[in-house]
Amino acid sequence: MNNLQTTEEEYAVDTLNPMTWQSFKDTLLKNPGKILQFEYADGQFVDASYHITEIKQAPIVSVDCGGVMNTWTEIIVQLWEPSVKETDRSMKVSKALSIISLVEKSLPLNPLGIVKIEFGNSKFDTRQMYPGEFLTDGEAFTVSLVPDFTQCKALTRNGSCGPSTDASCCTPAAKTPVATELEVVGSTDSKCTPGGGCC
Repeated sequence: MNNLQTTEEEYAVDTLNPMTWQSFKDTLLKNPGKILQFEYADGQFVDASYHITEIKQAPIVSVDCGGVMNTWTEIIVQLWEPSVKETDRSMKVSKALSIISLVEKSLPLNPLGIVKIEFGNSKFDTRQMYPGEFLTDGEAFTVSLVPDFTQCKALTRNGSCGPSTDASCCTPAAKTPVATELEVVGSTDSKCTPGGGCC
């Protein structure tokens, strides 16, 4: 695995424009006869016995720290390693495509959805990652995974984030003191204000 070559269809994840489901599928469709493997950390591969256990479509609605509503869809492909090794060779891309086809018969997947691969094992906490580069070495077709990330959407709109002197994105609006009036029972002057000396 040391001499992997980047394919012509190389895809390096762009944090502002992650890979869409349609692009991911198109890349797989160009390599149906290859062996599909996933590299989740440097030199660490999902075991060849992995299963694609499910594909989830998650519509996300959020409000960011600037009060702006955002919507997008994520397509999450879940991988699972069985506790007992079942094979020495990962599934072919064509098998993965047949699973995708079966899923899409019941659940039409948004072609513009952002692709994430969900994986974890006893040595690697379960997390969602983005497809990074696609690499080939002979029969092997490797999807190199890169970590998910957090971001401040206000910064992508040229706003600011965090403590600042203006009332932008994350700074709460200043509170205006509210005057409280108390009613004095049995008094001809029935109103009392804080600091007025009547209470």
